[in-house]
Amino acid sequence: MTDHSDAAARGAQPSRRAVLGGLAGALAAGAAIPADAQQRDFGRGGAPTRYPDADIVALDKKRFTAPLGNSTIRRLYTGLGWAEGPAWHATGRFWVWSDIPNDECLRMNEEDHSVHRRFRNPSGFSNGNTFDREGRQIACRHFHRDVVRYEPDGKLTVLAARGPDGAFNAPNDAVVNPADGAIWFTDPGYGALMNYEGNRVPEAASSPRPFIKEAVYRIDAQSGQVTKVTDQPFKPNGLCFSPDYKKLYVADSGTSHYPDAKNVIWAFDVDGQKLGTGKPQFNMEMDGKSGFGDGVRCDEAGNLWVGAGWVGAGYDGVHVFAPDGARIGLIKLPEICANLCFGGTRRNQLLMTASQSIYLLPVETRGAHFC
Repeated sequence: MTDHSDAAARGAQPSRRAVLGGLAGALAAGAAIPADAQQRDFGRGGAPTRYPDADIVALDKKRFTAPLGNSTIRRLYTGLGWAEGPAWHATGRFWVWSDIPNDECLRMNEEDHSVHRRFRNPSGFSNGNTFDREGRQIACRHFHRDVVRYEPDGKLTVLAARGPDGAFNAPNDAVVNPADGAIWFTDPGYGALMNYEGNRVPEAASSPRPFIKEAVYRIDAQSGQVTKVTDQPFKPNGLCFSPDYKKLYVADSGTSHYPDAKNVIWAFDVDGQKLGTGKPQFNMEMDGKSGFGDGVRCDEAGNLWVGAGWVGAGYDGVHVFAPDGARIGLIKLPEICANLCFGGTRRNQLLMTASQSIYLLPVETRGAHFC
């Protein structure tokens, strides 16, 4: 495994690190970011963790049965600018994720957790990633404001660059429905607010709606037609299907720009190619504090695992909700958790992309889907 236990080992970051500052500025409008008070040392020189891991909290012990008694949260890699969009490739047995400010996509093997830099570079400052039924990587690119597919022969296919209302803001996260191969993705607009290489888009400088209304879209696998399926959430961010694909969950991070928005996860009934009217099913408020829900994934029991943060120690990490909306578990991390996915041969390894680092936790459950 490449040794990146010390973030300073990467040396000075390129000027694109300013992109991360833009993200923090956008999100800080909705939640304060206090100094990190977490004391645990995840570095190679840190003390061993006593079982059970105190940072894996069962808020409802009868329903949150996922923690393993002899597993612990491990930091496998650090020194990133802003880690996002993890996805698991079952055939290749590897994870990929994006480092947005550094304009690259990285890969980590399951067998030895070795990390390969520059898996895709440049990546178009991509954010969310997933894989389709044929194992091809789907990526949401901020810089190009599109959704693309990487073909086995190395070519790049642009799947969607504009919808019924015009060019996208900046697609963020994507999932595939294996029943018909359709790709569903969100377009919250954050990427269009970023200062990529100093090329800030003038229209985006002062507007929370830089181009078009934020929305969720569907790309038909046969015709390639792009359809807007909902614009109910203020800023739709992460999304995932329920285990039976009858519901679509969408995280709303609209409080970064809209006073009337709430930090919630929406639930929509899936009706073929359409969505029913959504309702806020999961509330991110906890103990009087409320942060953003970003990436979301379901386990086989239908529980929703949410990457969360922008509050501070004791809140930032992963929040686990039962299907009825009750918060049943918490995984505390010393960094903001942007996104997560289940992977590994048995689909029981929870990979968490958290700010500058990658964390892994074996759990006593399985992801509902492969990525």
